[in-house]
Formats: sequence, C-alpha cells, structure tokens
Amino acid sequence: MPTSGITVTAVTGEVIGGRYELRERLGSGAMAEVWLADDRKLERPVALKFLAPHADSRRFEREARAAAALSHPNVARIYEYGEADGRTYMALEYLPGGTLEDRLRSGDPLPDAETGRIARQVAAGLAHAHAHGLVHRDLKPANVLFDEEERAKIADFGIARLEGIDTLTEAGTVMGTAAYISPEQAAGEPASAASDVYSFGVILFRLLTGRLPFVAETPLQVAAMHRTEQPPAVASLRPDAPPGLAALAAAALAKDPRRRPGDGAALVAAFDGTAETSVLAVPPEDPAPTMVIAPPATPQAQPRSRRRLWIALAAAAAVLLVAAGITAAALLSDDGTGTGSTTPALTTHPPKTTSTTTPSTTTPSTTEATTSTTTPTTTTRPSTTTTSPTTTTQPPTTTTTAPTTTDTVATTDTVLPPP
Repeated sequence: MPTSGITVTAVTGEVIGGRYELRERLGSGAMAEVWLADDRKLERPVALKFLAPHADSRRFEREARAAAALSHPNVARIYEYGEADGRTYMALEYLPGGTLEDRLRSGDPLPDAETGRIARQVAAGLAHAHAHGLVHRDLKPANVLFDEEERAKIADFGIARLEGIDTLTEAGTVMGTAAYISPEQAAGEPASAASDVYSFGVILFRLLTGRLPFVAETPLQVAAMHRTEQPPAVASLRPDAPPGLAALAAAALAKDPRRRPGDGAALVAAFDGTAETSVLAVPPEDPAPTMVIAPPATPQAQPRSRRRLWIALAAAAAVLLVAAGITAAALLSDDGTGTGSTTPALTTHPPKTTSTTTPSTTTPSTTEATTSTTTPTTTTRPSTTTTSPTTTTQPPTTTTTAPTTTDTVATTDTVLPPP
C-alpha cells in the first residue's frame, strides 16, 4: 500500500523486535513512516518510526544519536534504536496532542496566552539542545508536537548538527524547510544556534499573525526572500498583538545572526521577567550586536572610596556655609549703626531677653548709668529677632529704670560695639 511515495514496511498487529505491537499508522513521509505501537514490556504506547528502504541510514542514525543526547520536558524522548527483519526503527515518546502545524492550518493567529506558552516552551527546548551542542536546523511547526498535558516538545532531529559527529552535508548544500530557513542556511553557510533562533522567529510570527512572513510561488523564491527582504512588522498585520512578543519575533528575524538573540537560552531570558539579564534587540540602524543589559548595581556594591568622597564633599560644603554666615554677620555689624535690621545675625542674647521698640528719653541719674554700663555685657551682636523700629506718637517722658527689674535694650539709641 504505497503512501507519499514510499513503500509501507509494516502492517497492523505485527510485533517488531518481539516487543512493539503495531496498532495504527500515524503518518509517513519521504524518509520514514510512523506507527502507534504498544510496548509489551513496559506497557505503554510508543511512536515507532521506520526508516524508508531507500532513505539515508546515516541521517536516521544521526537523529537517534541527537535525540538520545537530550533529556528535557520540551524535547521528544527516544527510548530505543534498533533493527528487526532488515528494518531500522526508533521507539519514540508517543505525543497524542498532534503537531503545531495542525493548529495553524486555519490561517488564524492563536490566542495570545496560548502563543506565549507554546513559544516559551519551544525556547526552553532549544536552550537545552543548544546547551548540549545540538543545532536542530529544521525547526518548524510540523516538528513541534504536544503531549497529553498540552506540553510542546521539539521532535525530528533528522538533519541536526551535533558537535563531534560528522555533518551529513557538504559546504554550500542547502538543507531545511524553505518557509522557516535562516538566511545563512539559504546561502549554503553553516547553521548555528542563531539559525534555530531565526526559525523560532518565523514560528512566532506565524503564531501572532496566522501567516508566514514570506510567501512566494516556489520554495527557492521563498528562500531568496529570507536572504534579501525584510519581514513585515507584526503590528502592521495585527495592531493588537502583544508588543513584547512582536518585538521578540522582530529580533529573532534579523538577517545578521549576530544581531539576533544568540541561542535558546537568550530566548528564555527574554521570556523570564525575573532573569538576571534581559535581551534587547538592536535597532536595524545600529551596527552594534545584540546587547545584554545587566541589572543596576545595588548601593552596597558601590566602591567604599566613592562613599568617602561624597562624605568629604558634604563636610566641606557645610564648613563653607558656616564660614559664609560668620563673614556676613561681621560685615553687618561693622556698619556702626546697630539699628534694627532685616538681615539675620548671630546673637548670644539669652532666650528671655526682649527688645523694646519705644524710643525713650532718660534723665541723667545713677540708675540710668547703671543701665547703660550693663547693656554691652548682655548683648554682643544684634538679635535675630529685631525688627524695624516702631513709630510712636506719644510725647517724650522722663523715666527711670530700676536696676533690679530691667534687662531691656533700647534698640533705637543704643550703639553696640563691634564684635
């Protein structure tokens, strides 16, 4: 029963390797076909993937090695790699939730909350793969599957590049899916973690808008557009899209790999509000690479020498202010008037001392002499509470002041000696 150009290599009810009983064919392609099977030993469902007879066995083995190197909630797991009756197979984690491609076929954007959750999980799976030296090179919605808990998982590492393993392709060979291929891959250049970030950007763009950034009649034309044309802004297609997700898609779709978030870990940092660093996309006109902004230093982290400098400057400023006040007081007292002034001056007058504003004329007497001789000893400078003399109309009177009850200073006719 031929399907999609390949020869079916298995039938329902067949037991593979004495362990896996085939139940239902899930799908097929040019390189392999996938069956739902029951694992008789562990009593669990598995996805059994068979290599097509004409397919490259090195690529199949490569996928098995790449998947076996990873263990993460957002990466599909591999249980076994083997051969039975001349057929090479892999036993993989069964993911009943279908593919992301299935959810995008309607052409409508997914709900924002769902988009954010899926994108965050795909970024986490990429971060794990990149941390283990693995570049997927063919990230697309058909290779993102969901488990029974709606958790997104990256699958199909068939053309992945794993450090320490010879590559499947020669320099200048283009591999990948045209709709999601990075500019450097389309040019036949080696793929890097940033290449997966670009493919992630295409996926996020489609999640937000319901369409691809580039559409043409042939895959070659689409690949050329990835190399030379700028994608439309998400906001131009959907003004109500979340600005943060739209900005991340734009950053991931930068033509220059150095201007994108560097890898999956950088994508995760962009999603995590509590991350120690945040990734900011460099504007197209800025020639600098992607920047990582560290949080501002806490006050405790400031150098001790800087704190000492500020203390010294504050102390010097205080001394200058005191000196200026003393100088001003001295200049005011040197004018020889001693009359009421609106300029504040320093005083040593006791708190209970009061000043009279009524001019008086006294007759020479013993008590008056006593008052005038004691005045300079109680006041050395004009009081800060003095005001302009009060004008009165009462006639001059002759008064005497008893030494035991007076502590007044006539501010209108008493001249104080300079300090």
